[in-house]
Order: sequence, then structure tokens, then C-alpha cells
Amino acid sequence: MNSNEFLSLDLRSLAAVYNSGKLTPANVIELVYERIEKYADPAVWTCLIPPAESLERAENLMAQNAKNLPLYGVPFAIKDNIDLANVPTTAGCPAFAYIPERSATVVEKLCAAGAIPIGKTNMDQFATGLVGTRTPYKTCRNPFDSRYIPGGSSSGSGVAVSAGLVSFALGTDTAGSGRVPAAFTNIVGLKPTKGLLSTRGVVPAVRSLDCVSIFALTCRDAEAILQVAAGFDVEDAFSRLAPVTNLPENKNLRVGIPGESYLNFFGNLEAEKRYREAIDRLQKLGNQIVEIDFKAFAETAPLLYDGPWVAERLAAVGEFLMQNKDAVDPIVYEIISGGSRFDAVTTFKSFYHLAELKRQAEIQWQSMDVLALPTTGTIYSVEEVQKEPFLLNRNLGLYTNFVNLLDLAAIALPSGFQNNKLPTGITLMAPAWNDAFLCRLGAILHAELGGKLGATNVLL
Repeated sequence: MNSNEFLSLDLRSLAAVYNSGKLTPANVIELVYERIEKYADPAVWTCLIPPAESLERAENLMAQNAKNLPLYGVPFAIKDNIDLANVPTTAGCPAFAYIPERSATVVEKLCAAGAIPIGKTNMDQFATGLVGTRTPYKTCRNPFDSRYIPGGSSSGSGVAVSAGLVSFALGTDTAGSGRVPAAFTNIVGLKPTKGLLSTRGVVPAVRSLDCVSIFALTCRDAEAILQVAAGFDVEDAFSRLAPVTNLPENKNLRVGIPGESYLNFFGNLEAEKRYREAIDRLQKLGNQIVEIDFKAFAETAPLLYDGPWVAERLAAVGEFLMQNKDAVDPIVYEIISGGSRFDAVTTFKSFYHLAELKRQAEIQWQSMDVLALPTTGTIYSVEEVQKEPFLLNRNLGLYTNFVNLLDLAAIALPSGFQNNKLPTGITLMAPAWNDAFLCRLGAILHAELGGKLGATNVLL
């Protein structure tokens, strides 16, 4: 048996084998392609980089000083609405495909730090969905049970990390696409502050809200990748300069939770139990649990699909949709084309309403340092989603849809398993620019839970 077969691809483990000289980046890349072949689910990918090309990148790295490359020899995947130079970007729609001459800013930064792109990953078409089933490339299987959805829209990215095929993956997050797949695959999903990671070279969904997200096996890895990927980009009109902030210490925190009337697990008692256990762990770590008025957060969530922000999706790809209706998933077409019903007056009124809700939410932040919610209330089978595509997708966004609208940072992490062996997740949220704080708190909570990394047999 190959002694490297069970090598974990988390950053600490990779650094250890590189520093010891036991393996080189070329060895790891060969291992990655062996794992992809063995995993045997082509629906994870929309395009794989030829192995020879990835090996050449690895060999070029080996001629450089690893100490100058914080992501030396780290394999990663890229959601297929993020540009990788000379590789098709499809956004989950082959008819939409184009070949960019330049990689997205975030990809450029990661590659410059020594990371090696392995391929583009499957997704809900035009990043419209939280299920992972709205794709012509077929639904990639949930690594814990193929009958269940992998979550979306960044489905392939979540699965690639969970299955141990890459060290980390880029996704995007507008309504929860960088968090829901993490919950369903037992990994970490970081939704950074809006504008912290450049979106130049990203196919927009809702451009004013879109974030590039990070999937990783651990919160520590997510923070390390964030440090490389973050930064102001003059080429991105929505990029923001990060202010100098004093982050809270990870002790004696006030952890906000909703009142019972705002919690809905859609009949999933196991998911409810795992959430309450996670809250208990936070309390046992020395934090104070505070019940907040969740009304403003709950009332913000429906705005994303019932308000004029859906018209931003039409602004992004509407012209293509109108000319290529037959090439678009019918559910995606119905959602995006529905943006045409909003006029300017309705839009401005919605902006004013959102401003009022933000102010109400700000009041709640005076009594808490972090908000802890289920990432989702439950998980659904592929068959269930096919029968009720709109309602069940909406249910999955109950605890995610408001985050970008309210300009919050969030990190989703594992909270344990149900009796049916499917994972559950908890999400920690804080106001913008608290990304590193959330990563560190998440690391503490994840360590307290313990268990395996993703769907691998490697223990945290």
C-alpha cells in the first residue's frame, strides 16, 4: 500500500512532509490526480487541468525558495464562475463559456504564493441555488450519501475539499453558496467581508453582494488562505480597503442566538440537537449565551429573492438568457428572468427598507460579539429537491440569505453528525472585518468537537 495514500492535504500536514523532504510538490500533484481518478465522480469538475501541466507547475515551484511561498505546493480547485487563464469559464452553462486571457485577481494571488490549480468545479448554474442540482454537468455526489444533495451553488468546490482531492477550493457566496456546501460535506466555509477579496474575474450573480469564498478542512487553513487572497484591488469597483480594527479576544464572548420562534429545523430533530450541542460547547468554553431579537435578520433574508436584488442577476446575465433560453436550466431561467418585474421606485423603496433593517440589526450587535446559527435547518435528498425545487432551496437559505445584505462576515464549520451519518453545520457571524476573529473562534469550537476532516479518515 502506498504510504502516502492517507496523507491529509491540510496545510499543516503538507508543510510537514515538504519540510521533512519526504515528498515534493510533484509527488503531491501525482497523488491528487490518483485520488481524483479513484474518487471517480466526474461531476465534481467542469474542467480538469491536464496532469502534465500541473506537474510542470509543481516542478517550477521546486526551483524556488519555499520559504518565500506561503502556499508552496498546495493544490486547490476553483469554482467555475472564477477565471483561470486559458481555461474555459462556464458559470455552469456550457453555452455561456469563454476563455479568459487572465486569471481572476484572487487566483493570481494564490498562484503567486505557490498554490497549484487543479481544475474548475461544478456549480448551480450562474450561482443561482443552494442545492447543487441546477447544473448540466450532473449533480456531484455528496461524499457521505449519494442520495443527498452536496449543497450549492459551490457544490464541486465543497466536495473536492471534503473528499481530500485538494487542500482548499474557491467558491462564491451571495446567498449562502460558500456555507451550505460546507455544512453538507463536513468542512469549513468562510464567507469573507464584502470587498475583502477581489471579485475581478468573477462572473457576477448579485454584483453588489458577491463574495469569493474559501472552503478548507480547518478554520486555521481558511485564515491562512484568507491572508494570501485578501487585499484591496483597484481593478475591482467593489473592492474595499480594510480598516484597522481591534479584534475581540476569543474568551468571555457574548454569543447571540435567536429566540425559539425564529428557529426552524423543518422537522429534523437530529439537526436541532446538533445545533443545541454546539451552543452548549460555546458556553462551556467560557462564553455567555445571549438571546437576541432576531426580527431584523429574519426580515432581511427574503429580500434577496423576493426583492429587487434578483434584478442584479438579470443585469449580470440577462442578455445571454434572453438569447439562449434553451441553454439555461429552467429553474434558473425562471428566477433570473423574474428580476424584470422590479422598477426603479420599488428598488429604491427596498433600499430604504434594508437601511432600516440594518439599523435595527446594529442595535442587536450592541449586546453580542458573535451570532451563532445553524448553517441550515436540515438537508434534503436529490429526489426531494427535484420534486420541490423552489421551496426547499428557500428553506436552505433561512439562516444564510441575510448575511451579505447586512454586510456580515461568516464562517461555517462542522457541528457533528446525524444518526443517518450525514453532517450538520453551525455558522458564526460577526460585523464586517471580523474575519480573522471568526476563523480563530471557529478553530476553537471545531477543536472542541473534534472528529474527522471532511469525508477523509484524518482526525482534526
